This record gives sequence, structure tokens and C-alpha cells, in this order.
Amino acid sequence: MRLGALALAGLAVACASTGDPPGGPPDQDPPVIVSVEPESGAVLDRPPGAANVLLNEVVNERIAAQRPDIGGAVILSPARGLVTVSWHRDRIEVKPKEGFRPGRVYRLEILPVLTDLRQNRMREGRLVVFSTGPAIPASRLSGALVDWPAGRAGAAQLIEAVLLPDSLGYRAATDSSGTFDLPLVPPGEYLVYGVIDQNNDRVRGPREAFDTVRVTLADTASVELFAFTHDTTGPRLRSVESVDSVTVRLVFDRPLDPTLSLDSTMVTVTPQEDSTTLLPVAGVYTQRGLDSVRAREAPARDTTRAAAAAPSDTAAAPVARAGPRRPVARATGEAPAPRRDSTRVMHMLARRPPPTDTRFVRLGAPLVPGARYAIVVDGARSLSGIAGAARGQLSAARPRRDSTRTPADSTRTPADSTRRRRP
Repeated sequence: MRLGALALAGLAVACASTGDPPGGPPDQDPPVIVSVEPESGAVLDRPPGAANVLLNEVVNERIAAQRPDIGGAVILSPARGLVTVSWHRDRIEVKPKEGFRPGRVYRLEILPVLTDLRQNRMREGRLVVFSTGPAIPASRLSGALVDWPAGRAGAAQLIEAVLLPDSLGYRAATDSSGTFDLPLVPPGEYLVYGVIDQNNDRVRGPREAFDTVRVTLADTASVELFAFTHDTTGPRLRSVESVDSVTVRLVFDRPLDPTLSLDSTMVTVTPQEDSTTLLPVAGVYTQRGLDSVRAREAPARDTTRAAAAAPSDTAAAPVARAGPRRPVARATGEAPAPRRDSTRVMHMLARRPPPTDTRFVRLGAPLVPGARYAIVVDGARSLSGIAGAARGQLSAARPRRDSTRTPADSTRTPADSTRRRRP
């Protein structure tokens, strides 16, 4: 009797185990969506109580995403307020806090972030579109999002298209290249937001970088979004330092509006001991502009010396032997040129380069080494269009000692002052 009870207990433990069966191959198959209710394309007479996603196996309640709670596995829109996502082992239940409403077209996107109990991750997600009254439209809204100051694609970020005047927001997430696609959304006028969703909560935060575009959607429409932080104060100087005797680097606390060119009348440089004396300002430049100025200021090559060094008798000049001839590429068989990045985001950044927080001031007179100066930039403008006066201080660098000079030989034996001189 006791042996039978132990055998039954062992069998129960084996059945309850989530590991692979002994001797069998390990389970490497990811979870797969079996069905979604309501199914995609359904036009319902009445709103459902909830949407249910059925999977072929038990999945983890924590997902493979930045925020691991199960709520990040789906995007439901339009919905005002929070969306409740419940985990039921092999089923996920989704419903908006306000409940499904009549007369709307809903989009339920299941993201490929679910994993099974053996950490096999889902390979493909699914988009389900159903209606609680009107016919499902065929309109499509697409576009791309860039994190403009960072100069990179806005990958896995929030897109919200707000239908006017109802303020219904249709949400989606960008892919790894920063592009997005919103098919089967109602036609109309939209405010499209692209948000750098730092906390991954699928909500536009007040301090998160974003951009917005108004667009009218009939059949198809495409938008480009350049997200940046929208501030309410003007830029301030974060650091001021001398690059050389006539160049000063200004670093602001945020990127400046690239359409605004700071000129010499907007920058004031005065010695601290005499604020009535103004140092002449020759110009204010970005890094690219400064490089151009320095290239023009660089001394020209001494062509006269090169001509003098060249042999005068060109007839006697040795003839260079021709190396092996390379085959000339024909139009049909020439070597392919290096591939250019033709993604949409790269084209966007080529047309609108990332803004910078740095400017360089070129002076008409050199700085006095060790002296202190006050600098005021009046009219610096942020990306939000907010301008102000930025103030900073500069301590001109002292010239460095020449470390290339050979130090005196301290081991050298001094001359013998006691040595007798010859009479």
C-alpha cells in the first residue's frame, strides 16, 4: 500500500513538472497565436466584453521587453485611458477601461514579445482589426520617426494618430528602422504624434521628446516626424572654453535651432576688469563652418619651391614604366559602387541634419593669456523657438611650456675649478 502511494505521488510530480520529458528532445518551438476573438475583419452588432488572444501553450506573465509586465504585449486603439491586460496562462484578455464602445473600428496589435516557460520567444505578432458598427475602412497611414538631436532612427517608439474632432487616438509602434504602418484606419484629419517613449508606457509624457504633424487621410498618406524635447525656456550656456587665442567654444544646455544663424552682433565678449571694452567678434560658426574658415586661412602650398625643385629638362626626365593595365569596366559589367544607406530615416537626416548644442566664436583680437572674460549670447533659440540671453565666463588658457625642449643633463660632471692653469 505504501509503495503504491509513493508511486502515485511520483507520477503526480512528473505530470506537474514543466521541464521536457526525460529522454525527449528539448522544446525549442516558440509560442504561436491560435486564434483571436473577435477575429480580424469582423463587424459586430454589439461591442464585446473583452478581446481574447489564445495561444498554443502556456506563456510567461513577464514579457521580453523594456517593461516586462504583460500590458506591454499588446497595443489596443482607439481607447481613452488605460487598457487592462490580464494573463490566464495560455490566454490573454484585453479590454479598455471604458469598455468597447459602439460605432468604432478597433486595432489590436499583439507584439512578438511573449515567451513560453522555456524562454522561447514568439517570432511573429499579429494585427487584428474589427468593428463595432461601421464598415472597416481601407485607408492607410504610414511614415517614419527620427530622434532628431541624437541623429538616429526612432526605433520601437510610440506613434499616435489622433482623429479629429473626436480625439480618438490610433496607436502603433515603430520598427527597428524607425518606420511605422497604420493600415485600416478611418479617413479624416489627423494629428500624428511621434514620441520617444522613454518609459515604454505607450503614453505621451510631458517631458518626452516628440513631434507632431497634421495630415488629411483619404486613401493613403505618409508623414515624417523629427522628435525633440519641447522646452519653455531659452538656451543657457553650459560651458565656455578657449580653443586657441582667437577661438572660443560655446556649449549650450540644449541643441539650437539650426535655421537661426548667430552673427557677430549677437555675441558680446568683454574683459571682467573692464566691462566697457568690447573684443571684436569676427563671426560665430558651427563646427562645419569653422572648418571651412580654417581651410581658407590655411597657407597655400609653395608652388614656386615645387617648381624650382622640378627638373628643368623635361625631355631628359625619366619615363615611368607603365604597370600592368587594369581591365576597363564596361557598362554591363562594372564593379558595383559601395552601397549607400537608402533607408528613409537616413534620407530624412540628410535633408535635415541633427541640430547641435555647440557654436564657435572667432575673435578679431587675441585673448590675453590668464585673463577672465564675460560672454553674453543674446538671441540663442531652442528647437521649440524659445529665445533668450545666455551668459558665461571664460578664463583664457595660459600658453603651455614647450615639452619638446631637451632638459639639461643633470648627470654631467662639472668642470674642475681647482685645475691649475698653465703659466
